[in-house]
Amino acid sequence: MPELFHRKIERTAIGFLLLIIAAASVGGIVEISPLFTIHETVEDAPDMRLYTPLEVAGRDIYVREGCYACHSQMIRTLSDEVDRYGPYSLAVESKYDHPMLWGSKRTGPDLARIGGKYSDIWHVAHLSNPREVVPESNMPAYAFLARTPLATEDLGLQLAALREVGVPYTDDMISNAARDAYGQATPDTDFAAGVSERYGDKTQVSAFDGVTTEVTEMDALVAYLQVLGRLTDAAYKQTAAPEKAPNPQN
Repeated sequence: MPELFHRKIERTAIGFLLLIIAAASVGGIVEISPLFTIHETVEDAPDMRLYTPLEVAGRDIYVREGCYACHSQMIRTLSDEVDRYGPYSLAVESKYDHPMLWGSKRTGPDLARIGGKYSDIWHVAHLSNPREVVPESNMPAYAFLARTPLATEDLGLQLAALREVGVPYTDDMISNAARDAYGQATPDTDFAAGVSERYGDKTQVSAFDGVTTEVTEMDALVAYLQVLGRLTDAAYKQTAAPEKAPNPQN
């Protein structure tokens, strides 16, 4: 009886190794090749704006506290998901996210379109004690964020690091990062105008946690949640049944 081919290969270490490399290379090429045409496949969004320093800080807190482990930020094209959460997610909406937080785990609801859906006060109440707002929630309480001053000294360095990976922050944005973080959470100060000037008139400037005497981690996290799905209106313009993007509620 002739010996099977794979048994011959298994006894030849070099041949077996070469076949393993060839098989792994096929998988690698399949994963890498789309990156060569990414500029052709990702949607264009001329109205795309950058995360402000306060929103960058809020995103870091979101990652630090493990929120991504229970909340995805990726609405699929399935009709039941679109009906529940809103227009399906586009690749361009995560253009400036490092790392991306799409995810698939949903202990809690998807947050890709949470921006503007609820008021700042609702978010503060929900984060402080989730069960006061959603009785069946199993989400941990984050009341300590409202008592924790936001560290802003290194925000300029964070923006500079993001610029190194392709986010087009200007020198002006980087040098004013700490002031802009303070100004976005204190709308009645002279710093607030600079935020709109650098990041656009649609940037939400608000006393997110309801207190204007200091900027807290609660301010930063709420600011980040309020901008999710609102960096661009592309998803609302390119769907079969266009919807109106929500306005921020204070």
